[in-house]
Amino acid sequence: MQNLSKNGFAHSIVPRDKILSLRLDEIWRYRDLMFLFVRRDFVARYKQTILGPAWFFIQPLLQTAILTVVFSGIANLPTDDIPPILFYLAGVTAWNYFAQCLKSTSNTFTANAHLFGKVYFPRAVTPISIVISNLIQFGIGLFLFLIFYGYYAFTGYPVMPNSVLLLLPILLILMGIMGLGLGMLISAMTTKYRDLQHLVDFGVQLLMYATPVILPLSALPEKYRIIMLVNPMTGIIETFKYGFFGLGTLQWSLLTYSAAFTVAAFFVGLIVFNKTEKNFMDTV
Repeated sequence: MQNLSKNGFAHSIVPRDKILSLRLDEIWRYRDLMFLFVRRDFVARYKQTILGPAWFFIQPLLQTAILTVVFSGIANLPTDDIPPILFYLAGVTAWNYFAQCLKSTSNTFTANAHLFGKVYFPRAVTPISIVISNLIQFGIGLFLFLIFYGYYAFTGYPVMPNSVLLLLPILLILMGIMGLGLGMLISAMTTKYRDLQHLVDFGVQLLMYATPVILPLSALPEKYRIIMLVNPMTGIIETFKYGFFGLGTLQWSLLTYSAAFTVAAFFVGLIVFNKTEKNFMDTV
């Protein structure tokens, strides 16, 4: 709509963005740019490393080896009668996807300020593309896990997938969206409080010890179990393991809590992120 000012010049009158506007339609219109970012993120991550994509295999193997030696070999912690290597590798595979999504999206504004200051596009396209590109790393990690899983099955160990495994795509969506929502929220906050960025890596590492990656939920004493139950990743990882092993804790209430937390984190994160993008250049 146009209106004439007192001096005769025409100017446009446009509605202000609503506070709760998600702008999902605008993000969808820029989907081609999103997939260009996906390719950029994947190629750039290990482009100048000696081993390149081999790190996708090396990292979970090293994590699993350390966890197996320390917590199973030395501390002798239980693993729900699941071979320790399979137990820890399953947990690491699921946790790494969530953790990578959270850490990679939590510095969106500070890491891309040079790009955001030159051209306009919905800024949420950038963290969403990171979550999608991390699916490649998850797929490689899952392939590695299935190699060990197949080995134990071939050698006669009673590992048998069940119908809960059909929830794997849903679990994957929950992990990605949860990491995206929390990452966007942290990214918006770091435009003013840079110290938060330094706490993300430490916080994610600490949070891992409050999930069934290290210790199964069933092995925790009742008085300490609430600590792990509050973690929204607990229900996802327990369901992930139950689908492959048929052992552990399968509680639909836990999974429902994880889903509700994910939805809330995504909408709050996206709203705050969209609001911050309007004036973040003044603080970055």
